[in-house]
Amino acid sequence: MQNTLKQHWNPTSWKDKPIKQLPEYPNQEHLTESYNKLTKLPPLVTSWEIEALKSKLAEVSMGKSFLLQGGDCAESFDATTSPKIVNMLKVMLQMSFILIHEMGVPVHRIGRIAGQYAKPRSSDFEQVGDKKIYSYRGDLINRYEATEEARIPDPERLIEGYHKAGLTINFLRALADEGFADLRHPEQWELDFMLNNKYYAEYEAMVESITKAVRFMESIAPTRVNSLQKADFYTSHEALNLYYDAAQTREVPRKTGFFNLSAHMVWVGNRTRELEGAHVEYLRGIQNPIGIKVGTPFEVDETIRLIETLNPTHESGKIVLITRFGKEEIENGLPPLIQAVRKEGLPVVWSSDPMHGNTFATDTSLKTRNFDHILEEIKSAFAIHRAEGSYLGGVHLEMTGDNVTECVGGAKGLNESGLSTNYETFCDPRLNYEQSLELAFLIAKEWKQSYF
Repeated sequence: MQNTLKQHWNPTSWKDKPIKQLPEYPNQEHLTESYNKLTKLPPLVTSWEIEALKSKLAEVSMGKSFLLQGGDCAESFDATTSPKIVNMLKVMLQMSFILIHEMGVPVHRIGRIAGQYAKPRSSDFEQVGDKKIYSYRGDLINRYEATEEARIPDPERLIEGYHKAGLTINFLRALADEGFADLRHPEQWELDFMLNNKYYAEYEAMVESITKAVRFMESIAPTRVNSLQKADFYTSHEALNLYYDAAQTREVPRKTGFFNLSAHMVWVGNRTRELEGAHVEYLRGIQNPIGIKVGTPFEVDETIRLIETLNPTHESGKIVLITRFGKEEIENGLPPLIQAVRKEGLPVVWSSDPMHGNTFATDTSLKTRNFDHILEEIKSAFAIHRAEGSYLGGVHLEMTGDNVTECVGGAKGLNESGLSTNYETFCDPRLNYEQSLELAFLIAKEWKQSYF
């Protein structure tokens, strides 16, 4: 099988396929120079890390653990700063600690970080005054400023994206390895925002329970429990700009196949999952775990063929099926998909993305999401998987550790009039720190009702 794959696939064989969501670079010579330069730069992750994540995802698919995947809608180069990276890691760690404590199973963390610099758009162009200019497609491709010059796809941004991702990964590794994740410091938990929430007493008791458990473990351990201050953390992004991903796709010594060494996991979006398209052609040849976003419109049979294309050997831990139907469509869309996957015996990690199907615009044209709608889709996903005898093993969230005001609702009751207070996103609205922690508590409750 691998020999056949090598004969018909290489990191740039996607160029022979039709491609969507990637504008043409006007300066092809500059693009080739940037691509060739990127192929020679050191990898950002290792094949050992990728294989370790795949093993952990295999455990999720068997119902033995849980996946928390979250981060920015689209990262900004300008936001590659220590406070933002620290805040993102902090909220991911604290959410995972909540889930571990309440669910009693390992939780694996994957950030939408250190590479999530490109975004699909509904239109190639937008009208600004009397001019038609390229749409903003993320910092990896062009700039946000609404001018003709800023929106021209710039190959130099491939190199800048690599360097920003490298800085981010290096800092994340240092934080996760040397004490930032230490459970001995509950004072880092900021739960004052929950004071008026009906679950506050329960939340406070949970944090105290975590603290007591840590103290007990240390009192009986002959040596310091070093694992309490370390945390595994993996990176992921949508494999959208295939020049970026292909340039970091390589063979490694003593291992079979090609690895995308720009991230531990990549995913194919709802707009780029055509079976005969360039993105599927690229993804079918790499060894990384692959996420598949599935939402309306979609065909069950086509989705099954897509899973088979990306994982023909039925390798466990290879495919994360990320459903994003919206609260109105999930009851119709999810059950037949679960049934078809089970019928074909396909090993997948089921994950719920309750964000993308629940976006709407306010009267002032701000994109937002309602916390209650997000929670409603999560509840429906758990209920449907429970009814179908399936295991919902993860959630996929657009979120930040910053105090933004982009999604309405949550414990503090943010309303539409308050969105402009600190609305930062260039693309889709994200849960803030408080909303993310609150959602973690509620996800744990739903999981326990389904599987405990």
